[in-house]
Amino acid sequence: MSKYSSTFRQEVVAYYGGGEHSYREVGLRFGLDYSMIRRWVASHAAHGVAGLSRKHSHYDAHFRLSVLERMWKDGLSRRQAAALFDIRSIGCLSVWERQYERGGLEALAPRRRGGSRSMPKPPFAAPSDTDTVKDGPPDDEAKSRQELLAELAYLRMENAYLKKLEALTQARRAVSGRKPSKR
Repeated sequence: MSKYSSTFRQEVVAYYGGGEHSYREVGLRFGLDYSMIRRWVASHAAHGVAGLSRKHSHYDAHFRLSVLERMWKDGLSRRQAAALFDIRSIGCLSVWERQYERGGLEALAPRRRGGSRSMPKPPFAAPSDTDTVKDGPPDDEAKSRQELLAELAYLRMENAYLKKLEALTQARRAVSGRKPSKR
């Protein structure tokens, strides 16, 4: 939820009235920073009432590049470019510039936030349906050195994960003061 409602933003822009009051006067009247009012007025001038509503957007790499190219070609400031393209966060433009300078168009592609949703798949092949229990486990001597090292790394990672989980569980029990259950 945004801090300021769309109706409040419209009221502030209406009070500004196209220059009847200065940004600082409006800021003092409503208890806001003048730069925020300037942003709202510019967004309202470029996009109307829709420019004052809350917007959640994820921009693809080509859109980000087009914004940057327009900024550089026309010599627009970040604030002007944000108002022109209806981008609510001006700070993301400087992030996009840094990303483009470091890695080009590929670096501008949006990334999913957060960590992995599940444990990664093991690097070695899982037994297929054709393998039966009577065949037994695959012979380690039949595996290549690379496959054995990959399996070892996976098992070490899994072991470290379980140790960390146990340590966190014990720490949580210690904080709550409960005794561990006997299972």
